[in-house]
Amino acid sequence: MSRSDSVAVAALTFHDVSAVRGGRVIWSQGTFEVPAGDIVAVIGANGAGKTTMLQMILGLIPVGHGELRVFGRRPGTDRDRIGYVPQNYAESAGEAIRARDAVLLGLNGGRWAFSRTSEADRRRVDGALAAVDAGSFADDRLATLSGGQRQRVAIAEALVSQPDMIILDEPLASLDLRSQHEIVTLLKDLHRELSVTVVVVAHDLNPFLPILDGAIYLLDGHPHYAGVNDVIEDELLTHLYGTPIQVVRTPQGDLFARSV
Repeated sequence: MSRSDSVAVAALTFHDVSAVRGGRVIWSQGTFEVPAGDIVAVIGANGAGKTTMLQMILGLIPVGHGELRVFGRRPGTDRDRIGYVPQNYAESAGEAIRARDAVLLGLNGGRWAFSRTSEADRRRVDGALAAVDAGSFADDRLATLSGGQRQRVAIAEALVSQPDMIILDEPLASLDLRSQHEIVTLLKDLHRELSVTVVVVAHDLNPFLPILDGAIYLLDGHPHYAGVNDVIEDELLTHLYGTPIQVVRTPQGDLFARSV
C-alpha cells in the first residue's frame, strides 16, 4: 500500500480492545478510530497503560481482547510502516556510535556493523538527517550531543525507513524549553512535508497543543479518542489527572492547561 493509499484508511482502528499484562486487565473496551495523517497525543495518568498501548500498536505484545488494526492490518505485520522513538533513546542506541550509524540502524537493525552499506542506504540516511537538520553533527558520537540533538537523531532513525506513522514516547523528557520548542516545531514541519501520522505520548500536553489534531485518552480504565478541542476541557482533564485543571485560551486563540 502506498502512502497516498494509506491516507484513505484509518491509521488506528480499535474494536472492543483490551490490554492484559500478567493476567491483569490494564484497560478495556477501546472502540475508536484515529484518522491517518493526524498528529495525536496519548494521555492519561501514570500507570494508566499508555506504554502498553504503544507496545500493542507496534506488535510487541498481543491484544488481550478485541481487534486492533494499524492501517487496516494486524500490528507488527509491516514494521517498516511505523518509526518508533523510545524514551531514553541514547541508552538504547549506544552512546559510543556516530549519529549517522544510529540512523542506519533504522534501516537494517543490528546488521550495519557486519555488512557493506549500499549507496542507496547512505542516501536515505543522509536524507533523514537532513530532514531533521542534523547533517552538521552526523559524524559526531551520540555521547557528545546535546539532548535536543540526540532527539533529532532519534527522529531521523524513525524516519529513515520512510514510514507512514511515527510514534514518540515522551520525546520532550529532560529537554530544556528551547529544545522542546524546536522538537515540536520539527514534528509540525515533518508532518506537513511528509504527510506522516504522528502519535506522541505526552505527560505535559501544553508544548504540543498548537500542533495536535486529537488525543487518545485513558480514563477510568477505558481508552477513548476525540478531537483536541473536545479533550482540552477543564472537567475531562481534571478527571483524567485527578487534580484540578483549568484550560485557558489566550487572546491569540492558543490553549493552555494549568493546575489550579
